[in-house]
Amino acid sequence: MTPDLALGTYRCRDIPQAAVHAVACGASWIDTAPNYHHGRAQTRLQPVLVGNPGLRVSTKVGFLTPDIATAASDAGAVTPTEAASGHCLTHRYVAWQSRRNVAELGRAPDIVFVHNPERADRPHDAITSAFTALEAEARAGRIGGYGVATWTGFDGTFSVADVLDIATCRGGPGHHLVAIQLPVSLVMLKPVAHALECTGPLAEATAAGLDTFISAPLHGGELPALVTAELARLIAPGATSAEAALRVTASTPGVNQILLGSGHAQHWEAAHRVLALPSLPDKTLHEVIDVLGA
Repeated sequence: MTPDLALGTYRCRDIPQAAVHAVACGASWIDTAPNYHHGRAQTRLQPVLVGNPGLRVSTKVGFLTPDIATAASDAGAVTPTEAASGHCLTHRYVAWQSRRNVAELGRAPDIVFVHNPERADRPHDAITSAFTALEAEARAGRIGGYGVATWTGFDGTFSVADVLDIATCRGGPGHHLVAIQLPVSLVMLKPVAHALECTGPLAEATAAGLDTFISAPLHGGELPALVTAELARLIAPGATSAEAALRVTASTPGVNQILLGSGHAQHWEAAHRVLALPSLPDKTLHEVIDVLGA
């Protein structure tokens, strides 16, 4: 299955303009978080979502900006210690932030991701408390479903099986866990190697019917400068460094949505062309992994 492009707003400077380019290239998802853009990303997205009712949106709970910490403290949603930590996944805070997300977006998000639970002292307990709150929000119709967005969590802190077990414990067989989000790129190749062996988070998520959202496919825009001409030729002769890097991510088994954070039309058009190409052979992906020592 060919993955789809989605707009990721973490490093996106002009969210409304980026959304125009994303929609023009067929993107149907926007991913954001309440802490992005110094806490202003969701409010900047609201007119975009109003003007494009067919767009689906995912957001997150977990990180607190200073303004969020103050508002949450005033509402009694966090303790002073939790506010000062900058990251919180208690039931009370997650429920409060989830409803604040709805107000800022102007609509119910389709997915709320538990954001980097590996930062918690007890990640499994943090996921459990967050899922308890989000399951209630989903059952009340205030969110569509929930998931886990992580940078390194699937490297051993927890597994897809773990989060599925927690979701089943908190929501029963009809739980609302629907997706995972993780980085996959030329500098984050472990998920690619695992997927080629039908193991790891991408394969496990696919087997469970979960959607997969891929963050940082170009490693925050740094990858094109790191890809040598020789490596680009190995991946896809004639491709630019950015195109070669993106093609590896797009060819990885189990990838559904690739988050692109660009505000430039030419970047979206180039990415759209890359995703229209056939997937790279597994042999090529194995060669890339061998060359980079992943």
